Amino acid sequence: MEYENQFEKSANRTRRHRKDKFFAFSLILPGIIVLAILVLILIMLVAKGVKAFNPDFFLSVQKPFGVEGGGIVNGILGSLLIMAMASLISIPLALIFSVTLIEKKDTRIARLLELCLSSFQGVPSIVFGVIMYSWLVVPLKSYSALSAAIAVSFIMIPTVSATIKEVLLLVPSSYKEAAISLGVPRWKAMTGVIVPSAMPGIKGAVGLGLARIAGETAPLLFTAFGNPFLSLNPSKPVSAMPLIIYDYIKSPYADWHEKAWGTALLLVLMVFALTLSISARQKNAHPR
Repeated sequence: MEYENQFEKSANRTRRHRKDKFFAFSLILPGIIVLAILVLILIMLVAKGVKAFNPDFFLSVQKPFGVEGGGIVNGILGSLLIMAMASLISIPLALIFSVTLIEKKDTRIARLLELCLSSFQGVPSIVFGVIMYSWLVVPLKSYSALSAAIAVSFIMIPTVSATIKEVLLLVPSSYKEAAISLGVPRWKAMTGVIVPSAMPGIKGAVGLGLARIAGETAPLLFTAFGNPFLSLNPSKPVSAMPLIIYDYIKSPYADWHEKAWGTALLLVLMVFALTLSISARQKNAHPR
């Protein structure tokens, strides 16, 4: 009888062990599949895109339709201009929104603000492009980098706000309490103590927002429009890397297809660099 009980216990342990292995494998398998797909995408991008990398690709503007050669410097600088302007719009607003969500927690204004930010995250990006087309492009009678920056800032603000809010909540409340106990106003305690303490995480949030908007194409079609010449005038049409990919990949020319793959690879490398920067910032995000 004792032998049968021991045998049954051993069989139960074996079954539990097999179930644990199956459960662990079912959790690891999706990660392996996603990683494999990512590796295949990167291999394809590198194989097709690295052929376009040469000094002319980075230093020259687009050539006329059907002419081989040229580069994408107008798209690179145009993307950087739009991202810089979007950052100037998004970062102050995102910081104000995140502080409001913390300081006015459980109030009507905080609940309304959180609802609006959550709703913006679910709006398709092309909608913001159409809105900016109606609000700015049509009245001003010109496509522009400014309208593109405002359109993508609507995409960037919710992402940055949510991340900054979580980063600010990581700062110990004792920091603010100590400042207030010394007679410092609440707003100054927040801006002078809490925000500087969370600055590494805030920089990571900005990087995450920039990575989010770097590859957006739909809003730029209705706002920046594209420009084959080098232009850094915020009130005029500008080119951008997503627009170059869109225009080149649908062309009938092999040289333009190659440059589209090269632009896609460069864009992925930029986003990858931002992601690495975010990871490095997150290591210092927790205040010591």
